[in-house]
Amino acid sequence: MSFDLKDWSAERLAAVEHALTAWLPSGPPADLSESMRYAVLDGGKRLRPLLVLAAAEAVEGHPQAAIRAACAVELIHAYSLVHDDMPCMDNDVLRRGKPTVHVRFGEATALLAGDALQALAFELLAPQGEDIPAATQARLCGLLARAAGHAGMAGGQAIDLAAVGRTLTEDELRHMHRLKTGALLQASVRMGAACGGTSATAEAGLDAYGRAMGLAFQVVDDILDVTADSATLGKTAGKDAAQDKPTYVSLLGLERARAHARELLAQALGALDTTGLRETTALRALAHMVVDRDN
Repeated sequence: MSFDLKDWSAERLAAVEHALTAWLPSGPPADLSESMRYAVLDGGKRLRPLLVLAAAEAVEGHPQAAIRAACAVELIHAYSLVHDDMPCMDNDVLRRGKPTVHVRFGEATALLAGDALQALAFELLAPQGEDIPAATQARLCGLLARAAGHAGMAGGQAIDLAAVGRTLTEDELRHMHRLKTGALLQASVRMGAACGGTSATAEAGLDAYGRAMGLAFQVVDDILDVTADSATLGKTAGKDAAQDKPTYVSLLGLERARAHARELLAQALGALDTTGLRETTALRALAHMVVDRDN
């Protein structure tokens, strides 16, 4: 039977959306609850949750741990976007095709919404009264914390802010993006794998896949920033160039950046070949989806 990524994704995205809707707060304080739901629901590609679920399925992982991990990663991603869009960071007014959270609710509420989304992510990973092993809960929390913190997403954002107006080497740019964008995407694969048992060989292959995909996603994002319009992107197009930020396109040029994305796709698919896992079809299809966004 042929694999249909659209059908596979639709079923899993419905489960993620249902869980997020249930787990996000809806009570007082009303502005905070509403801003959190506004930031998370009804928008976004949900790539990170899909990576979690695909990796968990590849290792026959605990389904409830997997859905909680998928939602936790998405909450961390959403919080990062809320904060990144604020005037003290990127000062953007459009996200997922609608006004950014600070535009809609004010800066103070946006700041609190991001803080609360981050806290809720870890709350989801440590539930009471469910049969998720404590060791699995602890590992998931550790993986997500490291990916989101100083040595991951937050550190990458700090490097990005400091790099405005500077010319970075390719190694410096790669390091920045491995932290800022790649760390959370790689953690999504790691967290999915952590929901089940797997060999060291399989874990290493999945890790290499996640690392290649994390960077490929950012390379294609850099390409789309100069080739797509705001309506297509759901965010402000041309923002990186306008803010004089270093990107793969500014460093390599458009065609070399596209070639590099294809190289990273080949690396990701090759890494899956080393895992020895029987069911990696969804992970392969997601890799193609990430890179083919430019086509």
